Amino acid sequence: MPKITEGYMPFMGYNTYYRIAGERKNNDKAPLICLHGGPGSTHNYFEVLDNVADEDDRMIVMYDQIGCGNSYLDGHPELWNKEVWLDELEALREHLSLDTCHIIGQSWGGMQQIAYAVDRHPEGIKSFVISSGHPSSSLWEREGLRRIKMMPENMQDAIQKALSTGDFSGEEYDAAVKEYMDRYCNYWLGDDVPECCKRPKKTGSEAYLYGWGPNEFAPTGTLRDFEYIDRLHEIKIPTLICSGISDLCSPLVAKTMADRIPGSKWILWERARHTCFVDRHDDYCKELISWMNAHD
Repeated sequence: MPKITEGYMPFMGYNTYYRIAGERKNNDKAPLICLHGGPGSTHNYFEVLDNVADEDDRMIVMYDQIGCGNSYLDGHPELWNKEVWLDELEALREHLSLDTCHIIGQSWGGMQQIAYAVDRHPEGIKSFVISSGHPSSSLWEREGLRRIKMMPENMQDAIQKALSTGDFSGEEYDAAVKEYMDRYCNYWLGDDVPECCKRPKKTGSEAYLYGWGPNEFAPTGTLRDFEYIDRLHEIKIPTLICSGISDLCSPLVAKTMADRIPGSKWILWERARHTCFVDRHDDYCKELISWMNAHD
């Protein structure tokens, strides 16, 4: 097991929690920063990558973005937007002296990478791994609504009623959303999922609602206008795109990124949903290690 270091970074008058697996060494291997999903999820599931710190002799940096986990905060809807989360990433890099690094982002974390590259033009990024992210909220929404049409009719009706009335509650709606997430998001491994993925956590429900929306197929928050398809060609950072065959990030969404990010590579993982690095852990880690070493 690698050495684990935990700490807090002051940010906007609050505190951002970070967790480091392994140590930085003089081996020309840039640290890996992990951007979790949500917005409002936590770093927890990235702990499955602790083995990479040992196997690749590389420092892995995870953190709970403001609004969730050990950085939990609510009652501040003005904070739940792209600019705040990008500022936090830049602050973390400065705080931990991460002048050079690789970045992996899952779901919202992948969106964050795209915005970071296009809007902020960061220096010192060796490579990206966009894991089940997306470049367009409208595309994500369309794909979600398309897949809902494949669900049982009563579930389609419950979701359409919620979308038309704005009332996202009730047993029928909850059952339909659960079915949707079981198909495309929840861990493939079921009861065998690692402890860090089952551990109770403080989810940032307010950050998710105000940042994204009430569910995965209705972006109504500050990220509803997240549209970068026509700017993907501006990303000059070597990019590996990973997605699952049964993923919220549908093959169309992943291929849209792969087609437009210059020189990118796309791996479509069988037997995987929205967290391929959990569902296909061993194979994923081999690809991740190989990718980072090729771009150090």
